[in-house]
Amino acid sequence: MISPRLISLVAAIAATSPSFAERSYINDKKAPENRHDLEVIQKHLTQVLPKARKATVCIDLGEGSGSGVVISKDGLILTAAHVTGGVGKEFTVVFEDGRKVTAESLGLNSETDAAMARILDDGTYPFVPYDRNSSTRLGDWVFSLGHSGGFDKDRGSVVRIGRLVRMSDTTIQSDCNLIGGDSGGPLFDLEGRLIGIHSRVGNRLPENMHVPMNEFLENWDAMSKSEFLGEGPFAKKPEKGKGFLGLLAEKHDKAGLKVKKVGRESPAEEAGIKIGDVLLKMDGVELERRDDFKDLMKEKAPDDRVVFEMLRNGKVETLTLRLGNRDD
Repeated sequence: MISPRLISLVAAIAATSPSFAERSYINDKKAPENRHDLEVIQKHLTQVLPKARKATVCIDLGEGSGSGVVISKDGLILTAAHVTGGVGKEFTVVFEDGRKVTAESLGLNSETDAAMARILDDGTYPFVPYDRNSSTRLGDWVFSLGHSGGFDKDRGSVVRIGRLVRMSDTTIQSDCNLIGGDSGGPLFDLEGRLIGIHSRVGNRLPENMHVPMNEFLENWDAMSKSEFLGEGPFAKKPEKGKGFLGLLAEKHDKAGLKVKKVGRESPAEEAGIKIGDVLLKMDGVELERRDDFKDLMKEKAPDDRVVFEMLRNGKVETLTLRLGNRDD
């Protein structure tokens, strides 16, 4: 006999677990045959669209924008590698209602165009479930979301409906109409599960490629740890030694390096480093000689985060900044 306690536990799990309808018959038809078929598609879309739109975000990069989607309440984002452009980069995320938060790119796969990011601001965020079992099939009805051409609060994210027309292990193709700004946005099945991320927007509107969820799942741990995977075309691996700080420092009488000059509009100036500051440590390593500083900088790439412990007006302070690009 099943105990009442076990029954209650099963009921509690069922109540908190996402439930999805069985695969709709409409996916197996070559085309809708009547009004009822169209109404079935419409019903699926109207049921899941509000939640999907709340979790679809615009990724504002300053000089351009892309899209992404939140998949956990603590702000984990999936997007495209060519949108984030690298590991450890900060950018602004804009939600459907106009709310802005700061996010940081995590790992990516430069060969398949998959990337992760995480919202840095504390909070709970709207999110969508994702397909963990590769349950979609060729010909399935899908819908895409994205902030086409950039964020527009009055318009919101743009929805396009279509079907899967080609599938492989690392790429799926739909005939949803996408344009610039949609890159990195989500592709959903009719049950509202995330099945892919927009990658390559085709020259013709209905020809667009997406990164399937299985590609994210296979590289989940590595991307979560901010690893740069592959040698592909979608992101350029940071080059060590190209990190730029923009200051001149000399050995201090007592300890550390005393700042003698700060370049205009340099990362050092933007972070607030001033002439007269004494740099004691960089990333926890004591700076006793100028060569110590040079050796550390040889290992740094553009956009790397650097933490300085420095002495200012007799007080020890900690300052964190991001390096620029020596070639800029």
